[in-house]
Amino acid sequence: MASLLTVESVTGLTMFLHGWQKLTAAGFGGVGEMFAGMGVPLAGIAGPLTLVVELVGGALLVLGLGTRIVGAVYALVMLGALVIVHLSAGFFVAEGGYELVLLLAGVTAALAIAGPGAWSLDALVAGRRAATSAAPVDAPERERVAV
Repeated sequence: MASLLTVESVTGLTMFLHGWQKLTAAGFGGVGEMFAGMGVPLAGIAGPLTLVVELVGGALLVLGLGTRIVGAVYALVMLGALVIVHLSAGFFVAEGGYELVLLLAGVTAALAIAGPGAWSLDALVAGRRAATSAAPVDAPERERVAV
């Protein structure tokens, strides 16, 4: 499923770069102040936490690790951004609207539902677990097949 690989990679890169922008422009303390200026509740916690979710979650998505969890968490972060910050500005991102955060919420929610693609580390780890647990432990010796 190369299409899921593309969606995971592009979305992860986008998330990571948004976190990187916050880190390099404002740092952990500054991003809290920036969120406070936008009216985000508990901005001193929400700002740095969002920065970490974007950096770490973005890198994990690029690698294809924790796809469902990262997708769900980031979808919630984007829905919060939509309601708290962007909704009042209308749809278009050029006017500060919710266009981009809605798109990111939808894509990451879809990743949370669909899960990782076949070309992900999640799938590789799951495949190893499935292969390891495939041999029946309690089966009599005559039923076991040597590979």
